[in-house]
Amino acid sequence: MDLYGTLAAAFRPHLQKPWIELQDGGTLPYAAVEEGSAKVVGLLRSLGLARGDRVAVQVDKTPEALLVYLGTVRAGAAFLPLNPAYRSEEVAYFLADAEPAVAIGRPEAASDFEAAATASRVRHVFALGADGRGSWSDAVAAASPVHEDARIGERDLASIVYTSGTTGRAKGAMLTHGNLVSNAVTLHTLWGFEGRDVLLHALPIFHVHGLYVATNTAMLNASRIRFHARFDAHDVVEALAGSTVFMGVPTMYTRMLAQPALTRERCAGMRLFVSGSAPLLPEVFERFRERTGHSILERYGMTETGMNASNPWWGERRAGTVGRALPGVEVRVTGEDGRTLPAGQVGEVQVRGPNVLTGYWRRPDKDAEEFTVDGYFRTGDLGSLDGDGYLTLVGRSKDLVISGGFNVYPKEIELLLDGLPGVAESAVIGLAHPDLGEGVTAVLVLKPGVHVGEEDVLAALRPHLAAFKLPKAVRLVEELPRNAMGKVQKNLLRERFAGLYGSRSGSSRPVR
Repeated sequence: MDLYGTLAAAFRPHLQKPWIELQDGGTLPYAAVEEGSAKVVGLLRSLGLARGDRVAVQVDKTPEALLVYLGTVRAGAAFLPLNPAYRSEEVAYFLADAEPAVAIGRPEAASDFEAAATASRVRHVFALGADGRGSWSDAVAAASPVHEDARIGERDLASIVYTSGTTGRAKGAMLTHGNLVSNAVTLHTLWGFEGRDVLLHALPIFHVHGLYVATNTAMLNASRIRFHARFDAHDVVEALAGSTVFMGVPTMYTRMLAQPALTRERCAGMRLFVSGSAPLLPEVFERFRERTGHSILERYGMTETGMNASNPWWGERRAGTVGRALPGVEVRVTGEDGRTLPAGQVGEVQVRGPNVLTGYWRRPDKDAEEFTVDGYFRTGDLGSLDGDGYLTLVGRSKDLVISGGFNVYPKEIELLLDGLPGVAESAVIGLAHPDLGEGVTAVLVLKPGVHVGEEDVLAALRPHLAAFKLPKAVRLVEELPRNAMGKVQKNLLRERFAGLYGSRSGSSRPVR
């Protein structure tokens, strides 16, 4: 079944139940989903969108933004979420590559967004503000609703989500209706969702975690979604009373632990805390359990696959692991020769199942690289399986840095650094950070006689990178360590600068 049809089958018997609860206390019922998404369908059809056409969205987190998503997939078009932090150069690349028929941006960035959309020959450009208003809202209000759902198959494209590669060129993961439905249905059962559940939603909705894991699963349960526009540790801890489920990234849990109000009494009504998008430190797991009486459920997923593995709702949640493979999903660990390794040995994690992307948008070369001949997706993560099937991740072969739950690909930043005057070469690494999990760190070799300060480097990068990609520190070395093949040995750099951030919150230091 298609995604919207699957969600609607669950919430249509409960149209008067609250769907969204805003922080000011206002609510929208599930009836608003039916009517609002039908209006979006009507608008998209009046604009001439066909099945598979892309709708690119770079907006703030609002109920209206969710209706864009739901209406897009209901119409049979493909939803393309973009991080509001992306700069104009980044947005221009995504629009040029995906060639969407519709692009929706924020009013405050309208000039740059429209310029990028025009350059990419986007036919229809709209604005949607943080207040839920704008030219998009006006167009939706004037549209005639279309309640007849499109005939959509499970292999039809539902979304394209961009994820950068080690080459520096971002690639679009193509997710089908079947991919998204399989994950939502599996997690709804595996995590024990029940009628009384209320989801406290403080994740972004441009991200797989916040949109496809949290939102889809809650809607499949016809749950009330307590909608926070952004994460604030104080506000979230206060809102735990009256909620039963919270999904977050490790950085959120670290910041919540700093709140004195986080107590067993505050969490008495909570049923489930989920963590993902980055590794959860065992010490955070233990501290949270001691403070609240709850064991965080850690799971493992990625843009290309949704969720792959999870610790159980009923059963042992093992700190430091991401649990077992989801029902219907196969997880194996292989050696360099491609053979499956025995329990306890570290190798590349590979997955196969109904959750795995069909391929990358217009990148058959990447499909050939990332899939094995027997259909497994190469995650690029290194890990091991124990005798009980619990997966432990130990590193990332693709050199990915996960900072605050967001993926940062070093090559993209290195290309910019290497183009700066006075920089001979660079290497970007992730170092343990008490707040972000990993802090993006730039290591530079300067040309002879050149003097560059950290703020000079950051100032040069800011116009080109989202804030979460900016290095938290810059360090100078005389040369980068290399192996016999000339490849930079980043493991040696990580060892050299280990402990750089200590207990700091991420503020920068002078170059040394």
